[in-house]
Amino acid sequence: MAGPLTGLKVVELAGLAPAPFAGTLLADLGADVVRVDRAKPGADVLGVPGDPLMRGRRTIGVDTKNPDGVEIVLRLAERADVFIEGFRPGVAERMGLGPDDVQARNPRIVYGRVTGWGQDGPLASAAGHDINYLSIAGALEPIGRAGERPVPPLNLVGDFAGGGMLLALGILAALHERTSSGRGQVVDAAMVDGAALLMTQLFGMRSAGMWPGERGGNVLDGGAPFYDTYETADGKYVAVGAIEMRFWGDLVTVLDLDPAQLPLHLDGNSWPRLREILAEAIGTYTRDELVARAEGTDACLTPVLSPWEAAEHPHNAARGTFVEIGGVVQPAPAPRFDRTPPSAPEPPHEKGADTADVLAELGYDTRTLDDLRTAGVIAS
Repeated sequence: MAGPLTGLKVVELAGLAPAPFAGTLLADLGADVVRVDRAKPGADVLGVPGDPLMRGRRTIGVDTKNPDGVEIVLRLAERADVFIEGFRPGVAERMGLGPDDVQARNPRIVYGRVTGWGQDGPLASAAGHDINYLSIAGALEPIGRAGERPVPPLNLVGDFAGGGMLLALGILAALHERTSSGRGQVVDAAMVDGAALLMTQLFGMRSAGMWPGERGGNVLDGGAPFYDTYETADGKYVAVGAIEMRFWGDLVTVLDLDPAQLPLHLDGNSWPRLREILAEAIGTYTRDELVARAEGTDACLTPVLSPWEAAEHPHNAARGTFVEIGGVVQPAPAPRFDRTPPSAPEPPHEKGADTADVLAELGYDTRTLDDLRTAGVIAS
């Protein structure tokens, strides 16, 4: 492995989206991540075959309901810098793998945990999913068309941005602090907190009177005709983001419109009429025709691509934004580093495939491994 996190050792308890995403971010940048899966993969409903969220790390199969299995994980933690779990509050503690258990064996370890509601508060133990955390954080209500219901932004804002990425940031901050204190600490990453944090600019705009409307009636939520998507003649879509006057001027030129006949684009009263004009003009071209007309300008007009089309876009192809790993096209590691670029991630290992190798590194001999397999403590 190569990358800026080379030498960092991470233990990750297998879980759903946000926790493995944090593990993926660390592994992509060179960390040695060992994921603890179930001892019997057949009973494991987590993940999908070839799941990119499982790339770039080794995996061991351990029965964490067995004291001997818990001991294996704790021995791993003794040598690790980071421990990641994504269970509801109290679950890791009941397993014997909570922060007190792990830090008693390794006071320097950073214990990262991600949940929907956080480790405390009235909803801490409640069930929920991305959409629920966004709704409570105030991040869901502004997303959608005027007069229509809020639209879930996939599970990007809670699970991945406000959850897994926030956890990875918190872990790296705690590791930096450890360089001076010599001590680890617990990182509590809650998706409701992360979703709220992503709304920081919106609160500033609202306070300054720059977000006066309801859902779908403001500059950045599709309310403004110069910041929206439009259907083209072939039933596809383009995205327009021509906010500034210079960019708006280029868009007008690309669409072959007469600026003297257009209302002021920043005048909210003119937006309904201006939207009609833009929709009519854009609808006379196919998506690719319009993109070709905008090429080389600052019209801020781009094609709306599916995730699968995006990998083929010339810009993404030139930068290697997407890669193929194990036969699966997927996003490449990011960000970029000029001195310590990371290696290409390895394809996901079969769950439990590295059990013998990892436990041998911990000092378990062949006979002991055979006994643990026979007892069902580790994967066979």
